[in-house]
Amino acid sequence: YVAYLIMAVRKSNFAVGEYYHIYNRGVEKRDIFIEDCDYRKFQYLMHICNTTKSIVLRDIPLNFDRGETIVDIGAYCLMKNHFHILIREKVEGGITLFSRKLLTAYSMHFNKKFNHSGKVWENIFKSKHLDNDKYLKYIYSYIHLNPAKYLDPRWRDNKNRDITKLFDYVSNYEYSSLISYI
Repeated sequence: YVAYLIMAVRKSNFAVGEYYHIYNRGVEKRDIFIEDCDYRKFQYLMHICNTTKSIVLRDIPLNFDRGETIVDIGAYCLMKNHFHILIREKVEGGITLFSRKLLTAYSMHFNKKFNHSGKVWENIFKSKHLDNDKYLKYIYSYIHLNPAKYLDPRWRDNKNRDITKLFDYVSNYEYSSLISYI
């Protein structure tokens, strides 16, 4: 836990009002979402950790008032061994604070639940600045189409892919924000 926080020093800063693609995967490409409830826990944590308030999960009541949010989440997708989030910083330091809280809270959940010790995440989360509309639109689609890999790992190159089947699958994938948009 302490090693994770020390290691969480970014080489680049985020700018308020700008969009970023943040992502990370399990250490050694291991699965980080084992059961359905693990995906749901991460989704819950994305909501709860989006605040400047300090969080002690065991003390959060069902009607927790998180107050003002520190980031906007435009899209997300949780895969077995990694996640993608399209995010916009609302307050200075918001993405870093949100990510630290989210990844630490999920690591604690994972380690306790699976009697694991040590790192859960490969490294500090990675980020890409989405500095133009074309890139922003691409990442939005890229994130939501990620689950298509489960149906056909080479779906992008497959000229005979069944578009209807792929669309049906990704639009019903529970661990993505696409379902909310639809």
